[in-house]
Amino acid sequence: MKFIGVVAALLVAAGIALAGWFVGTSLVESRQPLRTVTVKGLSERAVQADLGFWPIRFVATGPTLEAARASLERSEQAVRDFLADRGFAEGEIQVQNVLVEDRAAGYNASSMNDEYRFVLTEDMLVTTDRVTDLADASRSVADLLRQGVVFSSDAYSAGASFVFTDINEHKSAMLTEATQRARETAEQFATESGALVGDIQTANQGVFEILPAVDIPNDRPEKQIDKKVRVVTTITYFLVD
Repeated sequence: MKFIGVVAALLVAAGIALAGWFVGTSLVESRQPLRTVTVKGLSERAVQADLGFWPIRFVATGPTLEAARASLERSEQAVRDFLADRGFAEGEIQVQNVLVEDRAAGYNASSMNDEYRFVLTEDMLVTTDRVTDLADASRSVADLLRQGVVFSSDAYSAGASFVFTDINEHKSAMLTEATQRARETAEQFATESGALVGDIQTANQGVFEILPAVDIPNDRPEKQIDKKVRVVTTITYFLVD
C-alpha cells in the first residue's frame, strides 16, 4: 500500500510539473512581439464633371427706377435669348435675386450723377448636366457684352463651376483596387524580410477626394470639367514566418 501511495504521489507531482511547463511555455510565446506591417494603397479614376453651375450677375442703371428697370429687363431678355440659342431650357435658368439701390439715399448723394441714380442688380443661375455646352457658353459672354449687357465685376460672375456627383458608381471598384495594391506592397515587404503576409489586423478605407485633373497653382479647381477621384486605404497586416 505504501508503494502504491508513493507511485500516486510521484504521478501527481509529474502532472503538476508538466502543467507548469505548459503554462510557462505559453507565457513565453505570448510575450513574443506581434510582427505587423502597415501599408497604403492608392486608387484613382479620371472622370468628367456631370453637373455645372453658372451664376450670372448683371447690372442696369437709370435716372429713374422705371428707366433702370426697363434696362434690366432688356439685359435679362438678352441673357435668356443667349442661353436659349445654345439649347438651354427654361427649367435650367432661374432668377435668384434682384437688388435695387437708390444712390440718392447714400452718404455720397451730393456727388452722385443723376443719370445713374438707380442701380439694379439681377442674379441668374444656370444649372445643367450639359457641362461642355455650359463651359462653351460661359466663354462666349462677349456676345452679350456687344448687346449692352453689363456684368458685375465681383467673384459671383467668375464663370461656370463644375462638380462630379456619381462617386458611388466607382467606390466599390476603387476600394478593391486600393486594397489589392496595399497587399502587393505588404507582400513585397514580407518577401524582403523573409516572412509571409497574414490576416488583416486593422483597415482604414480613407476618404474619397474629388480633385481637378490638373493641379494648377492659384487656379480655382471647380472651374475644371475634368476631375479625378482619389482614395487611399491604410491597412495593417500580420506577418507570419
